[in-house]
Amino acid sequence: MAKLEFSIDQNIVYPKHGVGNITDIQVQEISGMSIELYVIRFERERMTLRVPTDKAVGVGMRAISDKGTMDKAFETLKGKAKIKRTMWSRRAQEYETKINSGSVIFLAEVVRDLYRSGDQSEQSYSERQIFEAAISRLAREVAAVEEICEKEAMIKLETVLSPEIAA
Repeated sequence: MAKLEFSIDQNIVYPKHGVGNITDIQVQEISGMSIELYVIRFERERMTLRVPTDKAVGVGMRAISDKGTMDKAFETLKGKAKIKRTMWSRRAQEYETKINSGSVIFLAEVVRDLYRSGDQSEQSYSERQIFEAAISRLAREVAAVEEICEKEAMIKLETVLSPEIAA
């Protein structure tokens, strides 16, 4: 049997769902074959996912970011927004792809690009939805990495995005 990449009670990032916790490793009989599965709990969505252990890395499942990667994500947030002059539908698709990539850096790029401070123009409903999805997922990973609650992580992100509030 191959060495397992992840262990019980480890926080992980699953690309399409964000931060989850491995609650168990089970062996189930499926179509006459024994398959070893990670049982992952996503508390916020009240969802449990079972992922074959030999497919986990292939689908993009990864350990939560280390401090260095998280620092790079915060540097990305501090950068200047890069808004392409393409149709919104194309940009929205690109943002969704970045959100579901599992990369904390791509997540930070989406948050940075869609962030609007109080004095900036209004966002469309779909822009707001994508922004909320991205910042929420980023906050969950920040909270897991820094071992703080999600609300504190959100405050930290907002402080980085709008330094004038902190001043």
